[in-house]
Amino acid sequence: MTSSDKPDKPGNASEAPAERGGVAARDWATASADPQYRAAVVDLLGALAYGELAAFERLAEDAKLAPTLADKAELAKMASAEFHHFERLSDRLAGIGEEPTAAMEPFVAAYDGFHKQTAPSDWLEGLVKAYVGDSIASDFYREVAARLDSDTRELVLAVLDDTGHADFAVEKVRAAIDADPRVGGRLALWARRLMGEALSQSQRVVAERDALSTMLVGGVADGFDLAEVGRMFSRITEAHTKRMAALGLAA
Repeated sequence: MTSSDKPDKPGNASEAPAERGGVAARDWATASADPQYRAAVVDLLGALAYGELAAFERLAEDAKLAPTLADKAELAKMASAEFHHFERLSDRLAGIGEEPTAAMEPFVAAYDGFHKQTAPSDWLEGLVKAYVGDSIASDFYREVAARLDSDTRELVLAVLDDTGHADFAVEKVRAAIDADPRVGGRLALWARRLMGEALSQSQRVVAERDALSTMLVGGVADGFDLAEVGRMFSRITEAHTKRMAALGLAA
């Protein structure tokens, strides 16, 4: 993933395990004895893994639009980091006795649908898409990570580490707006479209996967209820507004 803004990460994911209770205070060996919790984690890791694989493919495609060789090389480096994240998640799934491709398969349609609906028309739209889309996904996963067992939480937070795309995107987009302020209006509209599509697809995935939806509304993970889900999406929206400001765009 490529999100940044570390001081503003939602979900208190950095909270010390000792301060947690229930599932979040257990390790994988203990927590996975609950079959519903195990199913939720397999879904989560499968969704993350396919997201990282898709990010790798997208960055490789975006590199073709790069205006300079230096930009192309920078995106290639980021793509490599995303593929390494994918490998870690795939290895983890295999390590707990799950077939990685089977775990990823339920999420292919949602991810591919999002990317089909939001294909960038140029280099700047590609940068904004990676920055905005990946950041929304990362915020969502960090919210969930705060309620995971300690072993799974550590892995999820590790693969959400910024690959460098956030600072790179902000620098390039702000420079483009400074050079031609008219670019800002077009990219602001694009970012709003991305936000809507990302939230729509994430809600669709949660609705279709019983274990994940149960985790969010309180049957598996500690502390989530319907009101908290609403607050969670409010925090994600607030973080999006801050990132838009960092890009020099209106939310």
